Amino acid sequence: MRIVFHIVSVALRRTTPPWPTQAGLAKAAKPFGEFAGFIPGSLCFSAFVPSQNAEQRKLAAIMFTDMVGYSALAQRDDRLALELLEEHRRLLREIFPRFNGTEIKTIGDAFLVEFGSALEAAQCAIEIQRTLAKRNHDVTSDRRIKLKIGIHIGDVIHRDGDVYGDGVNIASRIEQLAGAGGICVSMDVERQIRNALEARFEKFGSADLKNIKLPMDLFRIVLPWEAGPKTESSPAQHSKRLRVLIPAAVLVIVALLAVWWWMERPSKNQPVAAAHALPAAPPNAPDQKSVAVLPFVNLSDDKGSEYFSDGVSEELLTVLQKIPGMHVAARTSAFSFKGKNATAQEIGQKLGVAYLVDGSVRKSGDTVRIAARLARAGTGEELWSENFTRNLKDVFAVQSELAETIVAQVRDRLTGGTAGSADKQKIQAEVQAAEKGGTTNVDAHQLYLQGRFYENRHSEKSAREALAAYQHATELDPGFALAWAGVAGTNVWLAAFATEGGQKTFDAHLSSARDAVTRALSIEPNLPEALLARGSIETNFDFNWNGAAQTLSKALALAPADPNIVIAAGNLEIARGNMDRAIELYRKAVDLDPVNPQARAFLAFNLAATKRFAEARAEFPRVVELNPAAPWAHAGLGLSYLLENKFGEAADAAQADAADWARLLIVSCARWGQKRVTESDAALAELTANLGETAAYQIAEVYAYRGEKDRAFEWLERARRQRDPGLAGLRKDPLLTNLQDDTRWNAFLHTMGLGDDQLKVSAR
Repeated sequence: MRIVFHIVSVALRRTTPPWPTQAGLAKAAKPFGEFAGFIPGSLCFSAFVPSQNAEQRKLAAIMFTDMVGYSALAQRDDRLALELLEEHRRLLREIFPRFNGTEIKTIGDAFLVEFGSALEAAQCAIEIQRTLAKRNHDVTSDRRIKLKIGIHIGDVIHRDGDVYGDGVNIASRIEQLAGAGGICVSMDVERQIRNALEARFEKFGSADLKNIKLPMDLFRIVLPWEAGPKTESSPAQHSKRLRVLIPAAVLVIVALLAVWWWMERPSKNQPVAAAHALPAAPPNAPDQKSVAVLPFVNLSDDKGSEYFSDGVSEELLTVLQKIPGMHVAARTSAFSFKGKNATAQEIGQKLGVAYLVDGSVRKSGDTVRIAARLARAGTGEELWSENFTRNLKDVFAVQSELAETIVAQVRDRLTGGTAGSADKQKIQAEVQAAEKGGTTNVDAHQLYLQGRFYENRHSEKSAREALAAYQHATELDPGFALAWAGVAGTNVWLAAFATEGGQKTFDAHLSSARDAVTRALSIEPNLPEALLARGSIETNFDFNWNGAAQTLSKALALAPADPNIVIAAGNLEIARGNMDRAIELYRKAVDLDPVNPQARAFLAFNLAATKRFAEARAEFPRVVELNPAAPWAHAGLGLSYLLENKFGEAADAAQADAADWARLLIVSCARWGQKRVTESDAALAELTANLGETAAYQIAEVYAYRGEKDRAFEWLERARRQRDPGLAGLRKDPLLTNLQDDTRWNAFLHTMGLGDDQLKVSAR
């Protein structure tokens, strides 16, 4: 359905007598064929005005709507076309009065509606499209009603039962650009509503409209539920309607992924970042077995059900990721398109995939409706789609069916055939294997999805909310291995970042994480999520390098495309002193998930630590762009300058860092390098007084950099007793270089199990 609005926000002149009542309007309406005073080149509509020969000129907000495909449907099935036409009229006429809209005329499948303000017209248009989106979700494609809507503010004239003027003409032209299910507005409308309407606008550019003398800047309102890929219309389709090519919309994409997250918290000396940018396009053609699962749109009346729609798509992604031979875009990159109206081609290019899966979820009471489709990324062509309406208790079966169907569809297109019974059984077995660790308890499943939703918000508050949801899920189903893995992962995170309660709280979280890992792996020994949590504990808290190597090797074999496991493997290589191998793994994680916050930040930090300053300086601006408020986003650049003896630049860069421990570490070292000892002492004193229990390793680094070896070893030993994760970077830490000629250095490495002879034995 198409809707066009012309909006006039202020009445310039009001004629008398006043408008009649609704009943009077009905009597005064003239048939379309009796229009008088038609002006060539203009659009004329019968208006509900008094019969007196009075003229009313006013500035008004005009909405023009048009049903998409109505004429073609009428030729194909006139009975269905009439049925849908009447339904569409009924739905819209219920909405107009709620926004003070006055229906001026209905012409076939089009409405001309007048409003007193641009804002009310835009709000009405959005409500119309929202209502139709929900309605279309539950019907087959041949019964969907889609509108185009156009809105403009301009001068209109009511005279002798006619309505004419540029305001009407422009509104009708704008409507044609809106696209099915879309809303197009003029620059005048956008200017009036941009700060009052909670919506994003995309600029089309300057368009030459038929019979309109001056080019106009036009905008498209991006609707909240338009998260899936949008297929561009072809030039031929545009020229058929407009006889001109309309410039493509300028897409402004800002991915808002905030991060305070290390699943494995390798160190406060290792960075954290979050994504604000979409991934760069891969240079090569996509793997034909590759697919991205985009976040499903939440169409439920309860906006709090977003966790459920996110969870459905995320679980589908996780299952597909474990299918042998399938390349699946990682979650962070796929979800970076959430709420963006990017085209299928753009998403496919930036994620490097051949196919896209998107859909929507509508949950009402105990009923869930899931719509899903598979499209070719290069063209946006829909290859398969299906709607599922089930009781909530059957949602597990729907997810399995979805996964099996998508795997079969992708494989069929690669082989050029249709899967036989043997192939179907093989696919079914693969999906069942990938789904291990789940539950059949509906309430526990929903709590698990809530936990995933909160965990992905990457903050201390949301981590605690996630932990509560996961724990409740395990209470409802003690055999829910994935929920136990969630309990483990969030406790690892809180052990690393929680600041309340000091060492006692740290010990409690670490103990809970150990218990949860044990429970998860006792239920499902081959659960990658639980193995990742165990490998993180072994690397960052237990300093059990051999155990971590075995655990992470097994996890990588089960889920080789999981960027978080690849990053954890990189962290282990850092601990062993294999910097080149670690950087190689971080680069692989970036390739797997281009906007993964951890991968980008770890790569940048360790490029600086290995004195690859040119690369590090090129990478750190990306880290800052991803999330300027994340620890090491600025201090990491400061480290790069510090290692080049550019002390002033190091201190200046670090000052902007959000983490006090990172800022104070670099500032203290930089001021020492400048021989500004008093300032260095002040920063170190603040670091020690405020963060002695949680930043022992950073305090040791400052003393080591200053050449105060006794104090440095004292704080390293304290860090070991406190199980400080910073120690995982001990062997190759450039700030500890001054300690390496001291006899105590090798002794401490042996205490940590990181002596050269120990690592050679462990590598056998």
